[in-house]
Amino acid sequence: MIDVLIIGSGGAGLTAALSAQTAGASVLVVGKTYPTNSQTSMAQGGINAALGNINEDHVSSHIADTIKSAHGLCDDDMVRKMCADAPQTIEWLEQLGVPFSRLDNGKSGKETVAQHQMGGASAKRACYAQDYTGLKILHTLYDTCLKEKIDFLDEHYLLNLIIKDGVSKGATFLNIRTGELKQIDAKSVVIATGGYASLYHGFTTNAYGSTGDGVAAVLRAGGAVSDMEFIQFHPTAFKHSAILISESARGEGGYLLNSDNERFVDELKPRDEVARAIFSQLQNNKEVFLDLRHLGEKKLMETLPQEVALCKLHEQVNPSLELIPIKPVAHYSMGGIDVDYALEVNGIKGCFAVGECSNAKVHGANRLGGNSLLEISAFGKFAGENAYKHSIYASSKSADDKQLQEDKAYIETIYKKENRINFYEKRVSLGKLFYQKVGIVRENKALHLALEEVISVQVALTQMGIEDKHQANNSNLIDFLEFSNALLLAPTIISSAIARDESRGAHFKVGFEEENKDLQKHIVLQWKKEQ
Repeated sequence: MIDVLIIGSGGAGLTAALSAQTAGASVLVVGKTYPTNSQTSMAQGGINAALGNINEDHVSSHIADTIKSAHGLCDDDMVRKMCADAPQTIEWLEQLGVPFSRLDNGKSGKETVAQHQMGGASAKRACYAQDYTGLKILHTLYDTCLKEKIDFLDEHYLLNLIIKDGVSKGATFLNIRTGELKQIDAKSVVIATGGYASLYHGFTTNAYGSTGDGVAAVLRAGGAVSDMEFIQFHPTAFKHSAILISESARGEGGYLLNSDNERFVDELKPRDEVARAIFSQLQNNKEVFLDLRHLGEKKLMETLPQEVALCKLHEQVNPSLELIPIKPVAHYSMGGIDVDYALEVNGIKGCFAVGECSNAKVHGANRLGGNSLLEISAFGKFAGENAYKHSIYASSKSADDKQLQEDKAYIETIYKKENRINFYEKRVSLGKLFYQKVGIVRENKALHLALEEVISVQVALTQMGIEDKHQANNSNLIDFLEFSNALLLAPTIISSAIARDESRGAHFKVGFEEENKDLQKHIVLQWKKEQ
C-alpha cells in the first residue's frame, strides 16, 4: 500500500507529490491525461508574491487585496498563510528552475524577478515568465518529478473514492488505454483534479475535461462542497473561440474599447466588475474589443508572444495593428470541495484536496488574478506534507473490493444501455443554459427554470448511452462519465445561487444588487445518507 495517492497531475498535484516525497512518503500520481495537458498551463498572467521588485509592496498589502476581492467570504488566517508563503514559494520555484522574466537591476535571486500588475492588485505583484507562466511552472514541476523518480499512472480516469468508516482508503480508476478497472489502495489521498467551469460548455476558457470529477467523487463519498455558486468569468476571451487572452495583456497596458471606440471601465478593476461592464456593453448591442495597438509590436513580442500567436491563429487578427474582439466567459471555480485548515476534506478523514477543486477559503466570492498559481504552489506543498503526516498513523490494511465491483457493474450497464438521446447535444445545451441563466448576471426566475431543465436532463440520463462499445481508448465512454459528473454538480451550483439573494463578487443577482450582511457565510452542501 502506498503512503500518498495524488489524483490529478496538474500544478497542484505535482507540487503535492514533490512535497510528500520530500517528507518521506511513497507517492503515486494518477492523472486523467498527461501532466503537460493540465489546466495549469492556461494560467498565463503570473503568480502573486509581494517581493517589491518593481514598486513598494508588502505581504500585508497582498493580504488586504485578497480579502477585499473575496468580499468577506474568505478565511483570513488561510489568506495570511498563502500570502506570507508567497515569497518563499517563488524562491522554491526558482530553485527548481522556473524561468521567470528578469529585471536588469544588478541584484540576484528572486530580487531580479520581473513583476506586473493584475486586476484588483494595489501593486505590481505578479511574477511572470512572459505570458507562459503557468506552462513554465507546470513543465518545471513535471521535470522535477521525473528527476526525483516519482511514479505516474497517466490516462487513468477517477471513478470513486474508497471509504471505510468515514476514512479514505484509496480510489477506483478506469484505465483509459485498456478499459480495465483497478483499485489503488493508499493510506492518504490528495485530490487535485481541477475545477468545474466546463459546465459552461462552449462558453469557457477551460478544457472539455474540467467537469469537476474530483468534486463529484467527494460528494458521492459523503464529503462536503461549498460556495459552488461562485464561478469567475474572465473578462477577455476571444469572441469566436472563447480561448483565454491573459490578464497580463491588460496588466501591460491594454485598453478595453466598445464599438463606439470608447473606454468604458478601468481595465485593472477586479475581474467580476470588468466582466459585468463588458456584459453590459454586449447587452446594449455593442461589440467589445481589447486594444493592444499602442503597445507596439516590439513590446508585444517581448512580453506577450503567446497572445500574439493566439490572436493570429484563432481570430486572424494582428494585435499590433488591429482590435481584438472579445467576450467574457466562465474561467475559474471559486467553490469546490470543502476543506479544513489542514486541507482535509470535511466529512472524509485522510482525504485532502488542493487547487481549483478545493475550497480553501482564500478566494471567497471573487479570486484575485495571480492567486491561482500561488494557491496550487503554496498549498500544494502544504497538502502533500499533511497527507504524509496522516499516512504515518493510518492503517495499512487495504479495503475490500466492494466499490470496485460496484463500479464494474455500473460501467457494464453503460455499455449495455440503448442510446436513445445524444448526450453530446445535451452537453452543448447545458453549456448554453448555464451561460444564459446561471451566468454573469443572474435572476431568480431564470435560475429556477435552469434547475427544472437540469433535473429533466438528469431524468433523461437513463436514456443516454454510448455508441462506441470498444473497451480500449474509448473516448465516448470518458465523455459520458464526464457529462454525468457535470450533471451531478449542476444542481449544487444553481441551488446555491438561488439561496444567495444578494450580489457578492462574481455572483450578481438582479433584484438583489447589494451585499447582504446576513448572507456573509458559506453555503455548504453534503449528501444526506439514508438511515
